[in-house]
Order: sequence, then structure tokens, then C-alpha cells
Amino acid sequence: MSITPEEQLRLSACIQEIAQILYKNTDSAEIATLERLEKVVRQQMLEYVSPKVALFLSKK
Repeated sequence: MSITPEEQLRLSACIQEIAQILYKNTDSAEIATLERLEKVVRQQMLEYVSPKVALFLSKK
């Protein structure tokens, strides 16, 4: 099974929206360096995104 071009566009749009929400809710001091940015992104992914994806995938 492969993601269609239309699904790729939708996925990209959703990812952009997620990124905007997470960025809006992140203190700019937390992302002052590339290292801190990486840590914040990893933490946000683990806290907010991964559990929802895992929950969805476990229902299949």
C-alpha cells in the first residue's frame, strides 16, 4: 500500500499545521540554539504526536 499524491499533500498540510501549533506554544528561549530546538521538537513529538499515532495504529 502506498500513499497517493493527494494523501501526501494532505499529510504535508497537516504536518505544517501541527508545526505551527507547537511553535506558537513554545517559548522562544527554548529554541535559541539548534540543540535546544532539537530537544524541544523531540519532546513535543513524544508528548503530543506519537501517542495519538500509536493509538490509531493499535486499533487496526
